Amino acid sequence: MDVAIQIVASGLTLGAMYAISTVGLALVYGALNMLNMAHGAILALGGYVCYQVMAAMGLPAPLGVLAAMVVCGAVGVLIYHLAARPMLRSQNFETQIFIATIGIGAILQDLILRAFGPQPKPQPLALSGALNVGGVAVPYQNLLILAVALVMMAAMAWLLGRTRTGRAIRATAQNRDAAQLMGVRIGRVYAQVLALSGALAGLSGILLSSISGLLPTMGSDPMLKAFVICVVAGLGQVQGAAIAALVLGLLEALIQYLFGVQYAFAILLMLVIGVLIWRPFGIFGRRQVVRL
Repeated sequence: MDVAIQIVASGLTLGAMYAISTVGLALVYGALNMLNMAHGAILALGGYVCYQVMAAMGLPAPLGVLAAMVVCGAVGVLIYHLAARPMLRSQNFETQIFIATIGIGAILQDLILRAFGPQPKPQPLALSGALNVGGVAVPYQNLLILAVALVMMAAMAWLLGRTRTGRAIRATAQNRDAAQLMGVRIGRVYAQVLALSGALAGLSGILLSSISGLLPTMGSDPMLKAFVICVVAGLGQVQGAAIAALVLGLLEALIQYLFGVQYAFAILLMLVIGVLIWRPFGIFGRRQVVRL
């Protein structure tokens, strides 16, 4: 029972961190048909902005989180205006923006390295203490991460399902031309989507660094796992991506316990390959039938 509680606590923490980052990645692909490869660098930027606001300026944690989300959201808007918008009408948009965002991510990572140095830094946003659950000490930090993830996923579900902005995003994702004919301002929707994705990446970076610490390259591994989760759920499936992130987080924690940390990601990828052989379009994706 103690082992089960530890696995569930660790798995939900991993899944919660993955979910916030993955939802942003899936949102961008669903709306723009774009893989934002700068997502990992934006994630790292969010962690460092929070660190700078709290450690260097001495401001409270809520302001640090808000500043990180605002800065990362602004970076998302800049990516749209400087890279995605000029390429949007080109025939090879997916390939071009894929390469462009790789370059943007590399530049952003280099700027972080030059500004903060290569040495790891502790994230000041961390809770001490633990809650006793069935004889197992579950850190308050893990509970905070899970609570923040659940609140943000509920907020995203409300935004996409109950607001005018959410309806515009869903309409654009379903059919861009039809949405434009109905009066939806496509450019504004795309900018909003990238801003939301950036803000979520920034928040994910804060939560991740609160456990593992800050490094300029800290976004690479979460970016890879977020992409894997998006593929498993079905590219563009926002709600499915959140569910898949929690499930894969639990699965990763179980594999780490059974086989060791060094084998967790490799075994997870093998399971993912099996899922994609069974459902190439993702667990929550839909098969597309084209009639000629």
